[in-house]
Amino acid sequence: MASTIQALPTEVVYLITAGEVIDSLASVVRELIENSLDAGATRIVVSLWPQQWRIRVADNGCGMNLDDLQQAATAHSTSKIRSSDDLWKINSLGFRGEALHSLTTLADLEILSRPVGGKLGWRISYGDGGEVVQVEVTAIAPGTVVTVSHLFGNYSSRRQGLPTAAQQMKAVQATIQQIALCHPHVTWQIWQNDRQWFTISPAATTGQLLPQILPQVRPGDLQEVKLEIPNPPHSCTDAINRVSPNSLLNLVVGLPDRTHRHRPDWVRVAINGRMVKTLELEQTILSAFHRTLPRDRYPICFLHLAISPEQINWNRNPAKTEIYLNEIIYWQEQITQAINQALSISSTNLKEAVHTTRVSKLLKAAEAKGGYNFNPQNPKTPNPGTNAINRVSPNSLKAIAQLRNTYIVAEHSGGMWLVEQHIAHERVLYEQLCDNWQLVPVEPPIILYQLSPAQLSQLERIGLEIEPFGEQLWAVRNIPAPLQQRDDCAEAILELSLGGDLQTAQVAVACRSAIRNGTPMNQQEMQILLDNWQRTRNPRTCPHGRPIYLSLEESALARFFRRNWVIGKSHGI
Repeated sequence: MASTIQALPTEVVYLITAGEVIDSLASVVRELIENSLDAGATRIVVSLWPQQWRIRVADNGCGMNLDDLQQAATAHSTSKIRSSDDLWKINSLGFRGEALHSLTTLADLEILSRPVGGKLGWRISYGDGGEVVQVEVTAIAPGTVVTVSHLFGNYSSRRQGLPTAAQQMKAVQATIQQIALCHPHVTWQIWQNDRQWFTISPAATTGQLLPQILPQVRPGDLQEVKLEIPNPPHSCTDAINRVSPNSLLNLVVGLPDRTHRHRPDWVRVAINGRMVKTLELEQTILSAFHRTLPRDRYPICFLHLAISPEQINWNRNPAKTEIYLNEIIYWQEQITQAINQALSISSTNLKEAVHTTRVSKLLKAAEAKGGYNFNPQNPKTPNPGTNAINRVSPNSLKAIAQLRNTYIVAEHSGGMWLVEQHIAHERVLYEQLCDNWQLVPVEPPIILYQLSPAQLSQLERIGLEIEPFGEQLWAVRNIPAPLQQRDDCAEAILELSLGGDLQTAQVAVACRSAIRNGTPMNQQEMQILLDNWQRTRNPRTCPHGRPIYLSLEESALARFFRRNWVIGKSHGI
């Protein structure tokens, strides 16, 4: 019987490989942009003609000489690795040597390039399989221009199976924006059908770049943290037995009292310059924001790790978006600590310009009731965001007064805060309960009436000891410590019996035990609450996601009271 297993023809192998690497317009753009970034480009221009299935990417990178151009599109040709050992220390975005060769299989490919310092530029066209079919000298500035035409032209079924042109353009835009976040120093110009589509200007940091991509987010809504962190204790050493340099963690988060999303679509993770899919790290980020956001709302968070290449295995899929990361638990711990630092209120992260939209609306409402209005477009009016940064130290809030037995008026060096006493205390108690969930015996027991089996099961689930005490009567022998001194302890336990996990119970106990609005407080009590609240891990919002404080900065108050006016002129003199 003849064998049914046969080696595939080379052209079929190339088609399979090409289909893994190039599957859409967005994948072409991604691969060409990564080549540009690997070449050191700081300016990239992408032009698209979707109806013609044509893409051009031009950059100001290091360029290629004639010898490199003639080898560029042959199978598995690359300048980025040399041996199998190099697969474990990838420092570039590309390394497989597949993209350009795949494009010659699926489209027409032309490259113009001139190396920095080179006197001549070259134009080369490639045929099927990456063979050079035309070479000529051309006038070009240092850098490279790659043009892909008639993509999938010989495979009409591939075109028919792809999304619509509009959907593909949306995917291209998302791809470019994700790469731009990883490389904020690069200037981007994107053209569609010979018209400028969008641009992304370079920025000093990712946090400064993000509002270009999410226009509804203001710079004051974001907090950026950059940390140098040691490598994991068991990390590898390099060839000369020297420990690799420390890793870098760059984190941009939307402050939970100011901005959040309906979907978890802006929890993004990048490693060594490339956006990746890593469920473990994404879940770590979501967990770190737990009980800081309103129900069914999700954070804005961009995490970029620059870590030793030995910690990563990129060789998982052709798009290089999925990786194996060594010491995953260690990185999860570092990320959680960084998010906690970003969400805290401390001398290192509270700027004077926390002049949020809510504050602006309050000032406008106050002006509307006054006898005059002022034009916010007045060029003589100072912009609070341009002032020198004043910072507030921990525990520097000074309790001044209590407003309507609900709000604590607090002073700091940069202005005035209003802190709602109930939810500030709720945050304090919630974190204390999370750190030390303590059940204490109670005598006589709390007697409850007519509990359902589900309620009994729920109370037992969170650790309460409960036993029959007569017909339809139940005795609770221990209770959460904060409820010990409360007159409404029975009502609180009934509330706990209605469902939820341990964290839900902790939130309920904290809310029930916190100082009620309408309760008078003396100055010492207010100061103690402010000090305790500032020490919490997530002081910006309560466990339900509500904002705890409102900041009226000195710069805003000065503008409102026109302290920039000259006295003589203000009297009409």
